[in-house]
Amino acid sequence: MFGLEFPPINALLRWPDIFPTFNKIGLIAVLAALIGMGIFWLATRQDDSKAPKGVRNFAESIIEFIQNGIIMQTIGKAGLGWTPLLLSLFVFIYLCNMPGIIPILQMPATGRLAIPLGLALLVWVTFIGTGIKHQGLGYFGHLLWPPGMPVFLKPIVGLIEFISTIFVTPFSLTVRLMANLMAGHILLVTFGLLAESLFRAETNQFLLVPTGLLPLLMLVGITAFEVLVGFLQAYIFTILAAVYISNSLVGHAEEAH
Repeated sequence: MFGLEFPPINALLRWPDIFPTFNKIGLIAVLAALIGMGIFWLATRQDDSKAPKGVRNFAESIIEFIQNGIIMQTIGKAGLGWTPLLLSLFVFIYLCNMPGIIPILQMPATGRLAIPLGLALLVWVTFIGTGIKHQGLGYFGHLLWPPGMPVFLKPIVGLIEFISTIFVTPFSLTVRLMANLMAGHILLVTFGLLAESLFRAETNQFLLVPTGLLPLLMLVGITAFEVLVGFLQAYIFTILAAVYISNSLVGHAEEAH
């Protein structure tokens, strides 16, 4: 009736290859990695004897945020050695999230399965490997059975914890990140198409034109909200990674005390 044609969902989530096996999602991921590395490379080029400014001041602010807002809150001072990994996760995810509101790009790289799943598996391998390194094979006993667990409950609790840690953890990290960014992308497309359709109403439907302001305002509001969502999802993913690493260090930390 209004000339509104919503593209197939497949067209919103799949992009033609720029060259074989490399599409816009891959391009966004590569740009995110290069921009992130470029920021910290430029920061290291400044003279240490001078007060930080510009890019270096920006880079140091991000590092302080990761250390004070994530590591110190989850792992503690002993976890500062994890700064490079957690900093890289946060910056990369945030830069992959932001293209969802950038014209032409208009797609968060984290709105597709591959990147969130790859990052989730990286975190999974990291915290499992950390637990084995610091606690040996006893890590799995600590992981599956809380202290003081009655013997008769161990089989069922162990099974639940095994499924939760081995399968659910990477799956939940993946879905949480992907679903939030994909939902935002679909909402932006929906309200963008609706506003365009109403503003282009035919002459005999000109009274519909002013109503185009409503989806346009929603589009602006959702765009602003997606800026916050992009930051929050990067923060949530990173702080959960820190929590999982902290849990893997518990036994080691107790032995050190």
